[in-house]
Amino acid sequence: MIIYNAKIHTMGSQGIIDKGYIEISGGKIAALGSGVPNMLPEGSIDAKGGLLLPGFIDAHTHLGILEDGLDFEGDDCNESTDPFTPQMRAIDGINPFDRCFEEARLRGITSAASCPGSANACGGEICAVKTAGRRADDMLIESCGIKFALGENPKRVYNDKGEAPMTRMAIAALIREGLYKARRYAHDTDSYYSDSEDRDPPEYDIKCEALLPLLDRKQKAFFHCHRADDICTALRISKEFGLDPVIIHGTEAHLIADILAEEKVPVICGPLLCDRCKPEMKALELKNASVLAENGVLTAICTDHTVVPIQYLPLSAAAAVKGGLSRESALRALTSAPAQILGIDERVGSLEPGKDADLQIYESGCDPLDLMSEPVLVMIDGQIVRRETSI
Repeated sequence: MIIYNAKIHTMGSQGIIDKGYIEISGGKIAALGSGVPNMLPEGSIDAKGGLLLPGFIDAHTHLGILEDGLDFEGDDCNESTDPFTPQMRAIDGINPFDRCFEEARLRGITSAASCPGSANACGGEICAVKTAGRRADDMLIESCGIKFALGENPKRVYNDKGEAPMTRMAIAALIREGLYKARRYAHDTDSYYSDSEDRDPPEYDIKCEALLPLLDRKQKAFFHCHRADDICTALRISKEFGLDPVIIHGTEAHLIADILAEEKVPVICGPLLCDRCKPEMKALELKNASVLAENGVLTAICTDHTVVPIQYLPLSAAAAVKGGLSRESALRALTSAPAQILGIDERVGSLEPGKDADLQIYESGCDPLDLMSEPVLVMIDGQIVRRETSI
């Protein structure tokens, strides 16, 4: 299939291609360029001068593990019986038939990170998934990393139980304890394999096993933080253990944007379309993403679905534009930036040969960030999941 006569915003090295085409084969992008190929295979699509973009990516959601319209029955987000649960995997809680997946893809959101919640100091493994499919295994792009949480949420949950951790000190100590145990577990395992005749293997520990990719920097450490001091605690712990950190929410990140830039730590901003519902969000400002981007911090925008319904991801980016973020940076914050932050940029986030054919088309003159805008065509892995009669 070839889509032609499109203004292609690649979000990659080729920049913007006016009157361009994109060739799709086997669910991948085979080629793209300017002009119209001499041969147009059957099923090719005339974009009629419309804007062609990569599918949007929501870098932090609870999509599928907090089901729409349900209370406890559909809440698989927090295993709050234990404050340290790295062994939990979001993929095991996802219901692909939650209608919010459809609402996401109809608005051009083709990928999302589905994350454990922030009740625990460590909530478990984050997974990036496509928004189309019937089985989570088939939708999976990558297991991205481990979710940690600092600040009010663990404090509130375990204060209500009268159990540790009830302070920021205890939260940090619990995370350190888990990471120290995992590091020692890795050392004991390596010692056994180097001398299996004289040594016994360590007793299997599922929590330590879950943290090994983190210590090897094969996965990232995602820290739920709102306050600037909590962000600095996340950086402190990351340095102690050689982790590759990402800040989720980062409500006060604009207060320390220069520090984050110096440390080269990315931030997933959001939610933006919400009230300041708890004390640690008192510094919520629409300028947050703008200040971070101006300081050179790699910045993505998220909905934190279900806090903000996932279909309002583009509107969240528009709110950041209102706060001073450039439109180009806002589009990057929905495409190439979240892909890079999540470690899935070899497959998605920009339109380049070899990458997944996840894309969307808007009619000419239509603003993708506008509340009233909707794509006329959405494609995931080369399969059309939305197509309006105008194209």
